[in-house]
Amino acid sequence: MIAIGRSHGKSLIRCAAINIRPKAIDISPLFVSTSIKCFIRMDEDSIPRFVKEEEVARCKWLALNKITYIDPRGKERLWEAAKRTTTCDTGCDAVCVIAVLKRLLKFDSLVLVKQYRPPMRAYTLEMPAGLMDKKETPEQTAVRELKEETGYTATPKHISPITCMDAGTENVTLQMVTAEIDGDTDDNKNPKPNPEESECIEVVHVPMNDLIGKLNEFAKSGVVVDSRLYSYAIGLEMTKDNTQSPSVHT
Repeated sequence: MIAIGRSHGKSLIRCAAINIRPKAIDISPLFVSTSIKCFIRMDEDSIPRFVKEEEVARCKWLALNKITYIDPRGKERLWEAAKRTTTCDTGCDAVCVIAVLKRLLKFDSLVLVKQYRPPMRAYTLEMPAGLMDKKETPEQTAVRELKEETGYTATPKHISPITCMDAGTENVTLQMVTAEIDGDTDDNKNPKPNPEESECIEVVHVPMNDLIGKLNEFAKSGVVVDSRLYSYAIGLEMTKDNTQSPSVHT
């Protein structure tokens, strides 16, 4: 329950205690039962506000900016942030594709990509993704990137609103697109990826019914699992019927 009201000219927001008891899920890092209580009081004049932004350095794909803003206590502060130099007119930088491969008499699989990421100094396991080209829709970007990285042709099903990726360090935005791949069509029986020259991508198929277990195996082998992918796996696991008492497995 959330109650919103006013007291002596001030906005008042109360959040009731929330008890979260997750089901038995084989996840890592640890999930625990949590009790959350919050009480927030905000003065009308305490809303954070942007003051100015200065570019400190710029490269081909990224820029480093210094942001001046006023915090909720009225104090002026500085924040360093990375920015994409390729943001499209739509205001979104990239698209990430949740691509499900469906084939007759076979389990549904999630189509993923494994590639070396220099900033991580390691291989990562991710959903297919890429930057939006100018005048491109999210659906068009999703279909194009999936074809380039995996060779599959898919039908977009759902598009998320514009979301943030790491709001503490950058202003990069992303839209999630769910897509269905008909694995029984001629085009998708022998897919041929066509990645960019700088990309070395391995296409990985993971059964949907054991997604989180397989991701844990990849993580134990030294592959860094993308947080969006792992969050999706947790969501799938939490929707499963489980009559056992809450417990944690790592």
